[in-house]
Amino acid sequence: MANPGTEPTDGALRPARQRRTELVLLIASVGTTFAALLFASLSVTGGIDSRVTVYTLVLGAGALGLHVLLRFVAPYADPVLLPVATALTGLGITMIWALQMTRDLDPGSSEADRQLMWSLIGMVLCAGAVAFVRQPRRLTMYTYLIALAALVLLLLPLSPFGHEVLGARRWIMIGPFTMQPSEFAKVLLVIFLASYLGRQRDVMALVTRTFRIGGVKVFSAPRARDLAPMAVGWGVAILLLVGTKDLGTSLLLFGTFLAVLYAATARKSWVLIGLVAFSAGAYVAYLLFGHVQNRVRIWLNAFEEEVYYSDGGSFQVVEGMIALAYGGILGTGFHGGDVQNLFASDSDLILVSVGEKLGLTGLLAVLVLLFLFAQRALRISLGCRDVFLKLTALGYGFILAFDVFIVLGGATLIIPLTGMTTPFLSAGGSALMANWLIAGLLLTISETARRPQESFSSGMAPGDPSTEVINVRDLPSGIRDRG
Repeated sequence: MANPGTEPTDGALRPARQRRTELVLLIASVGTTFAALLFASLSVTGGIDSRVTVYTLVLGAGALGLHVLLRFVAPYADPVLLPVATALTGLGITMIWALQMTRDLDPGSSEADRQLMWSLIGMVLCAGAVAFVRQPRRLTMYTYLIALAALVLLLLPLSPFGHEVLGARRWIMIGPFTMQPSEFAKVLLVIFLASYLGRQRDVMALVTRTFRIGGVKVFSAPRARDLAPMAVGWGVAILLLVGTKDLGTSLLLFGTFLAVLYAATARKSWVLIGLVAFSAGAYVAYLLFGHVQNRVRIWLNAFEEEVYYSDGGSFQVVEGMIALAYGGILGTGFHGGDVQNLFASDSDLILVSVGEKLGLTGLLAVLVLLFLFAQRALRISLGCRDVFLKLTALGYGFILAFDVFIVLGGATLIIPLTGMTTPFLSAGGSALMANWLIAGLLLTISETARRPQESFSSGMAPGDPSTEVINVRDLPSGIRDRG
């Protein structure tokens, strides 16, 4: 009979099963990318372009490299995140390539080539997060340093390096390269919020001031001193709205701030105060600044002829909605439609392009993938025992889901169009790299959450009394004998 001590335990078998599942899903993701590229090539060029094979092999090699790394470094990591991120990135490259080919008939397809390059750099950042952030709990040791770095990134567009495009000052330009610092700032801000609120949540949740009228309790609110983080979050959001004219990032960051704050304290009063404060600040900005007034005017009067034809008017959003309607249920195919001639069809309006070319069916499939990624992040959050890791994973899940709402809501006039990009799909390097970095952090958090209980202490900050491992031999002899 075999020695029981050599029998593989469920804990030893589970990571192997997870990685096998991940490999199967990765093969499906890369296969989907190849099929999409092949169909796009046949539709647009009438043949099989050589880049179909090149794009598939390069993206597949990057994803396979990450898979091998996870097998050795993070065997307990979530098995779904990497395949979903790979599938979305591949579909984004396919759509960007098809749009450029139908628009320019440019055999160089430089935009798709650049997107592939940014994808590989993003995968390297993801690998770096998995390999070097092995103990994510230790990020709490650098709470205020991370906050300072995020603030510097947010302020960079207001520096001499700032670069303004179409009224929004979101970018910095160094030589021929441009970067959107706020994409990386949001990664750091979630870590800061999770760390700070993880420490202060008990005070902020329990210590309140009660307001009474005639001896009857009306509502309770936080103490003035505890409103400091709310004031900082509000100030940063309004600074972005006013200073960089970036309504989308302002809304995204403050919405994420409120979501993490509510998750930490479970107090509705915080959310109410935050919504009132942001609405008041946005209204003042509307009264003072013309670019905010123009966005609201387009939102409310998009189909009026005067607004449609005005400089910086509603042409883009109206034509985008027409393209969505023209796509119907099954779409026009990569060779049909006119969305490729619309400004930012491969970036801000990438979901509109998907809706026209692939129809409602294709758009829903892409949205399912996006929200599946967010769902896995929230599931990781639920599985975390540590409050900091729980809030960090929740923040990343919310930031991705809310980003999709802002993009699609703006394209369909549910909210004003903000010029935000869709995670993993839109053309551009900053957002793509930042989202792959988020994927890497979620993978390492899920590894920590799923790791067997006895090894959890290795992921905690040094000196944390609640996680110290006590050696029985180090106890006094009297206690050891009694125990």
